[in-house]
Formats: sequence, C-alpha cells, structure tokens
Amino acid sequence: MSPHPTAVAHPAADRVDDQDQSGANGPRARRRRTAKGQGRGVAQCERHLRGVRREGEKELERSPQALAWSGLAAGLSMGFILVAEGLLRSHLPDAPWRPLVAKLGYCVGFLIVILGSQQLYTENTLTPIVPLLSRKSGETLVRVLRLWAIVLVTNLLGTIVFAWVVARTTLFDPEVHTAFLGVASETLRGDFATTLLRAIFAGWLIALMVWMLPGAKEAQLAVIVAMTYLVCVGGLAHIVAGSTEASYLVARGAATWGDYFGRFVAPALLGNTLGGVTLVAALNHAQVVGGDKGRIRRHSDHGAPTR
Repeated sequence: MSPHPTAVAHPAADRVDDQDQSGANGPRARRRRTAKGQGRGVAQCERHLRGVRREGEKELERSPQALAWSGLAAGLSMGFILVAEGLLRSHLPDAPWRPLVAKLGYCVGFLIVILGSQQLYTENTLTPIVPLLSRKSGETLVRVLRLWAIVLVTNLLGTIVFAWVVARTTLFDPEVHTAFLGVASETLRGDFATTLLRAIFAGWLIALMVWMLPGAKEAQLAVIVAMTYLVCVGGLAHIVAGSTEASYLVARGAATWGDYFGRFVAPALLGNTLGGVTLVAALNHAQVVGGDKGRIRRHSDHGAPTR
C-alpha cells in the first residue's frame, strides 16, 4: 500500500471549471462582449466620420459663386437671432426667468441656416477639415482655405447688411430697439481673452452639433435647439451670430468699427476656429483612426489578415 494517497481525477469538476471560464458569465465571454461593444462603438464613429467626410468633400467641390451666395444667405438668416431674441425680450415681463425664455430666439437663425443647407463658417471648421485630415495635401488645404475665406466674408457681410437695415429703419418700434440694444450689448461685455475663451467653447459646441447631426436622424431639430441654446445661455461667443449684434451696436452709434473688429471679430474668429478644428475635427478623427488601428493590431495578433 502506497504511503501517499493517489490523487483522484474529477472530470466533472474540470468541466465545471471550463464552463466557468468559457460560459456566458466567464471571463472569456465577458472579454468577447467587451470587444464586441468596443467594435460597435468604433463602427458607429466610422459611420459618422464617413458621413461628415462626404459632406465636406461635397462642400469643397462647390464653386466660389455658389459658396458666396450660400454664405451671404446664411449671414442674412443669422440676423433673425437678434430679431427673435429681441422680440421675445420686449414682450416678456421683466422677471428673473425672462432671459431663459428670450434666449430661445437664438436658435431661430441656426434652424434656418442648417435646415436650409446654407453655408455657415463655424460648421465649416469641421466638415472640410475631415477630408483634409484624411487626405493631407497642399491642394486640399488650399481648397479649405478658399472655402473658409469666402464663407466667412459673406457671412459677416450678410450680418452687417441685416443689422444696418434693422438699426436704420422704422421696421421695429422704439421699445423693440431698446430690447435689441440690451441683447446686442452682451456681445462686447468681455475683454479679448474672455471673448477668445468663450469663442473656443462656442466653436467646440457648434462643431459637436454638426458631428452629431448625421446620427441624430429624427432628432436633428432637438439637437440643433439644445446645442445652440446652450451656447446662448452660456454667453458664449459665436462669430456670425455675434456679428449681427456687434454691427447693430455700430449702426446705432453704441460702438465703433474698432470695437467690432478688435473686441469681437478677432477673438471670436480665432476661438471658434480653434474650438471647431482642434477639439472636434482633429480629436474625433484621431479617435476613429486610433480605434481602427487598434482593431487591425488585434486581428494581426490572432493571425487574421490585416487590411
């Protein structure tokens, strides 16, 4: 008789252990579910990226004349932000909640521009940048800069014309003009650095809105209202929306062209561009590209062919 007891095999226990490892609640199954979830997230980002890239390529192929007319139409349309917010402000009682309701008028201009497929500068800090990041070339860069210049100039021109007509005519009653002045004066309330920071956040939010729209489907209206309302309630600086208000102040003699360009246009333009290009276009593009490379490495590690 052996001095040491012989180890007895337990095949049933081994099978239970294998089931724990590979069953529905085992670590292997959890890893597979995690990988599938990550794969779905990357696939959704890729669909967003492809949709934005297609839109950007379409915009880059448009003629200068088409861009100019669309940009002018967008600038004029954005003027209705001042009108809508001012009218609401003039007709609401002077109560603490009045700004929260009146600022819903800020969404009107964006709804007209986006649903009307008009060219807005801050949208173009995302859409044409994605093709540029995907296909880095001097030709694409020149086309992006051409689009930016045309759309920016025509957007600002449209807002100036609109503001000048509103300010210099009897289209609205004196009490409404008082409300317009109250709304417009908020545009120049900060110094250069403050307006720059506010513009970065505004450019970030508007570009995020554009990124979200292809996947929003039936909820596009809600996305536009929610994101633009946040820009307004937060007192953030949008180059085109604020241009109407700042040029209205100039037309009414409450500000100078030096204030318009130095205190508003310069910091707002720089901030919107940084917020849209750096924080949204580049980061979201890097997110998709990084996820794609990680998936390729995982396939390679398992012996699958890489693309």
